[in-house]
Amino acid sequence: MTSSHTRPVYTVSGLTQQIKIILEQEFPLIWITGEISNLRTPASGHHYFTIKDKTAQINAVIFKGPAMRLKFRIKDGLAVVGLGRLSVYEPRGTYQILFEHLEPKGIGALQLAFDQLKSRLAAEGLFDDSHKKQLPALPRHVHIITSPTGAVVHDTIQIIQRRFPNMPVTVIPVRVQGDNAAKEIVSALAILNRQKDAEIAILARGGGSLEDLQPFNSEPVARALFASSVPVISAVGHETDFTIADFVADLRAPTPSAAAEIAVPEKHRLQQHCHELSSRLVRQFNVNISSHRNTLDRLAIRLRDPKRQIQELRLHLDDIDQRLLRLFQHHIEKKRVTLLHLIKRHRQIPIRNTILIYHSKLEQLNYILLSKLKIFINTNRAKNRELYLRMEALNPLNVLQRGYSITRSLPARRVVRTSAAVAIDQQVEIQLSSGALLCRVEGK
Repeated sequence: MTSSHTRPVYTVSGLTQQIKIILEQEFPLIWITGEISNLRTPASGHHYFTIKDKTAQINAVIFKGPAMRLKFRIKDGLAVVGLGRLSVYEPRGTYQILFEHLEPKGIGALQLAFDQLKSRLAAEGLFDDSHKKQLPALPRHVHIITSPTGAVVHDTIQIIQRRFPNMPVTVIPVRVQGDNAAKEIVSALAILNRQKDAEIAILARGGGSLEDLQPFNSEPVARALFASSVPVISAVGHETDFTIADFVADLRAPTPSAAAEIAVPEKHRLQQHCHELSSRLVRQFNVNISSHRNTLDRLAIRLRDPKRQIQELRLHLDDIDQRLLRLFQHHIEKKRVTLLHLIKRHRQIPIRNTILIYHSKLEQLNYILLSKLKIFINTNRAKNRELYLRMEALNPLNVLQRGYSITRSLPARRVVRTSAAVAIDQQVEIQLSSGALLCRVEGK
């Protein structure tokens, strides 16, 4: 700032610095509410947007670090409440709010994050029934992914052993709440899929608040469940609690106890069912054997003595053989008579005279054919001679032999018919009857 006799005069930079100092001192940290619009997120990871209400708007920024700690995704149109400080961006002379914290207005951040992730994964198809894997009817091994110290694991194992004693059960221990719980669950699912005897798994924990169930509402756990080749039953919380894991898993059980009942059938019921099937099978076999025995008895009564049938067929075969022999003999005799008759007629025909007559006719035809062929050849030879002479008369080489020549312009080698076709000093080629001359035009 400079002073004069009449008034103080500020520079632009000086005035902007004064305003920045006043704003930052008067408003060090403030809570402000409004609606997000014009959201931009460049490669740096910072979020630039405008926070507005019905009559005004302010530029706002939340840097990458605080943004990564948010439990939800900010987007245009979202009403928020945030804690930030006012600042002046001197190059443009504008003021803005630098947010340190944001939370949705009217709804918890965790609930909003849950709704956003649920909508996004549903749009990608992770909840579709077509991706759900079939649970085995009787697994040979059950894996449980849960906390090893809670009551859930003991209740689940107890129910499995009660329903099917001696069923192998493996517990993959994880933390089911806290910051590292999601990573441990993802690692446990990876371990599960490396087990050769893994046929089914139960992902379980007791009920809790939305904050307690946060690991089961995380995107890494959801994608790990979707990628698992082993069927997984989600048993997280109580009957009224739903998590993202419930939607992605191959089946949701309302409680861990219900998951154990779904995964493992009751052994005594299976034994009873097998006994019933065995009894039904024995009865059905006895009925089928009795039915086939009756059928066999009826067929045995209708069946004749095979030896007698063979004798009758042998007699019938001999009769057919005799009839066939008589038929052949009759046919041969008939053909013999016909042959003798033809031989007799052939001997009565004068064959030699007939051959002589046809030989004479053949010589006459041969003479006529040769005569006509000679006439045809002579006629065509005269025509060919006439055509040859006409072609010789038209041959340009013969014309050149009489002293004429052919002139061509160079380099195009076009035949020169008039003097206008060439220019002075242009080269030309003169074709003679023997050889050619390369000349230059001296005049026209």
